[in-house]
Order: sequence, then C-alpha cells, then structure tokens
Amino acid sequence: MQDCYHDEIIFSDPVFQNLKGNEAKAMWHMLCLSAKELTVRFENIKINSNVGSCRCEAEYPFSKTGRRVHNVIEAAFEFKDNKIIRHTDHFDLWRWSRMALGMPGIVLGWSSFLQNKIRGTAVGSLKKFMAANGY
Repeated sequence: MQDCYHDEIIFSDPVFQNLKGNEAKAMWHMLCLSAKELTVRFENIKINSNVGSCRCEAEYPFSKTGRRVHNVIEAAFEFKDNKIIRHTDHFDLWRWSRMALGMPGIVLGWSSFLQNKIRGTAVGSLKKFMAANGY
C-alpha cells in the first residue's frame, strides 16, 4: 500500500480517521507487522483514471484478544499522478467490535463511548509505532 499511495494521501475508515501522508503509510506497516494468519480477498474491483472501488474481506485474529475477525470493507479510491490520493474504507464498527472484543463489543460496540475508545487506542498504537520506526 505504501508504494500505491501518493505522498499527500488521506486515509479514513471507522477506526483510523483522516490519516495523512506518513500516518497512513505507517498504519499499513503497523497492521501488516502485527497481522497473524491474515487472509485478504478482493472482489467487485472497479477502476478508471480518476477513481476506483472494491469490496475487501479480511480475516485474521485480532492481536489484542486473539478472537477471529471477518471484516467486510467497501473501499473507495481517488487517484492523482497514478497514485492513490484518497482512500476511504467503510465497514460496520459495531460488527467488527463484536468479533474482535466479544462481550464488551456485543454490549457496548454500538456506543460512541466504546467506538471512541477503539479509535483512541488505535491512534495511540500508531503514534508509538511511528516514533519507534522513524516515521
């Protein structure tokens, strides 16, 4: 993904919102390093010179709990200079939290409290990763 991204990339999904430049590149580096038993499938790929989209299904054990996740993602892309300048992923964060967190996700995954906690933890991990890896 780092090679596909424009230097001015803006990435956003329900967890990592509005990452720019090296933040987005570092996120993929961090996620790929922590991924164990990761399987990713792509389908319904559509692309032209300006925009693209696809459906992505990622299956993996969540690193913090070991629980299996099957995340279904609708991805949209915008291109500039033959690179991705904007990447927006949409998925159901409550569905993800039920799989990744178990009972806390089932009971509170719909709430802004837990969703903001998930976001804060993820962004904190990214900041630590970036500092430790020279981003």
